Amino acid sequence: MENSNSSLAGKPLHIGFISTRFSGTDGVSLETEKWAEVLERLGHTCFYFCGESDKPPERSHVVEEAHFKHPTIEAINAIAFSDSWGRKDLLEAVNPAIYGIATPAFSQYIRPPRVTQRLQELKELLKGELYRFAHRFDIKLLIVENALAIPMNLPLGLALTEFIAETGYPTIAHHHDFFWERKRFLVNCVGDYLSMSFPPNLPSIRHVTINSWAARQLALRTGISSMVVPNVMDFDNPPPPPDDYVASLRADLGVEPDELMILQPTRVVQRKGIEHAIELVRRLGRRARLVISHASGDEGNAYEQRVREFADLLGVKTNFEAHLIKPQRGQTEDGRKVYSLGDVYTQADLVTYPSMLEGFGNAFLEALYYCKPIVVNNYSIYTIDIKPKGFRVIEFDGFISDETVFQTRRVLDNPELTDRMTRHNYRLAKRHYSFSVLKRRLQILITDCFGEE
Repeated sequence: MENSNSSLAGKPLHIGFISTRFSGTDGVSLETEKWAEVLERLGHTCFYFCGESDKPPERSHVVEEAHFKHPTIEAINAIAFSDSWGRKDLLEAVNPAIYGIATPAFSQYIRPPRVTQRLQELKELLKGELYRFAHRFDIKLLIVENALAIPMNLPLGLALTEFIAETGYPTIAHHHDFFWERKRFLVNCVGDYLSMSFPPNLPSIRHVTINSWAARQLALRTGISSMVVPNVMDFDNPPPPPDDYVASLRADLGVEPDELMILQPTRVVQRKGIEHAIELVRRLGRRARLVISHASGDEGNAYEQRVREFADLLGVKTNFEAHLIKPQRGQTEDGRKVYSLGDVYTQADLVTYPSMLEGFGNAFLEALYYCKPIVVNNYSIYTIDIKPKGFRVIEFDGFISDETVFQTRRVLDNPELTDRMTRHNYRLAKRHYSFSVLKRRLQILITDCFGEE
C-alpha cells in the first residue's frame, strides 16, 4: 500500500482506531473516546474498526469476527486458554496424525491442528477487512486499542501484526493490560502467537502503556520501549451541575430518601474485589445501598452470583443497574430512563474502588472529576504511580479494617472535610491527568511517526 508519510507532518490525518469493540462503559471504550476527542480538537478525523460500535455508522467499519464474543472466537479461546484438552484419552480425536507417538507429551499446552487452521482462516479474513478499512477511509495512522496486548481475539491480533508488517503503517499501540497480567491467559496452547503479536515488535509501531510498571515489564519481557500515557479526564472543563433529568435518579435506582447511595463504578469481575465494598457498607451501620453500575463483562457470570449471595448473607442492599446506566442518556424498551455514568456520579454520596488489580484506574479519576470521596484498595498501580502524587482518599490494604470504617464515617459525617478533600484532589488531578497532558503526549507520538513540519 502506498504510503506518503513524509508529506503528512503537521497535517490533519484520518486516524483509524482498532479494537474488538467500541461500545459501552468498559475502560478501553471510555479511554478511546477521550483520545478521539483530543485528536478531533487537533483537527484530525477518527474512524473505527471493531466487532461492535456505538460510533457514527458512517465512520465505523464493523466486522463481526473482530468481536471477542463472536461464537468462533469464544470457541477458540475456550481451547486456547483452558485445560479441557489436557487429557490423554482425547489425543486421538484432537490430533490423529500423532496419536500413539507423542501420547505421553500431550497436555493442555498442545494445540489441536483444527484450531490452528481456524485461526489462520480468520486471520486472513480480518486482514482483508483491515485493507478495506484503510482504503475506505483513507487511513494514515492506526491506533490499536488493547488488541495487541491482551488476547481476547487471537486472529485479530495476528491479522493486525501481519497488516502492519506488510504495509509499514504508522501505528500507535495503546496497551491497557497485557496477557501476562491475567492468570487465565498464562497456561495456554498459543504461546507462539502470543510471542508474535501480543505485542509485536515492529519498527513502525510506537507503543504506549498506561502505567510505569507495565512499561518496565514490557521492556523486560520483550525489549520494547514505550511511552507512559496515563488515563485522563477533562479536568480543564469541570462537569456541569446536575440538571432536572437526574432529579429522579436515586428513586429510579431504588435508593430511598434516607439511604446513602454508595457507588461501585466497575464491572462485576473478580479482581474488582466487590466483597470489600459490601463489607464496608455492612460495617458502616448506616442506612445505605450499594449501586453497581456495570455488568459482568467478558469473564462470565459466576462472580456476579457470588457477589449477590455475599450481599444477601451480610444483609446489604445491593443493586445491579447496568441496564439503566449507559455511556449516554436514553430510554429502555419499557420506557424507563437510562442515565449516563456521569449522572450517577453526581448523585453518589461515596465511591468504592476496592480493586485488587487495575491497569490504571478509570473509576478513581472519575470520582475525582465529580468531586466525590473515594475508598481505595492499595492496588499496585495506585501505590506506584498515583498515590505518590498526594491525593487525599480513604485507603485500605487488602481488607476492611476498623480504621477504614472510622475514616469513612468521618468523611460522610463531615461535609466540610469532604469538600476540602475533593477540591484538593481535583486540583492535583488537573495537573497530572487532564486532557492537556494527553494532548501534549499525542502530539509527541504523532511527530515521532511523521516528523516535524
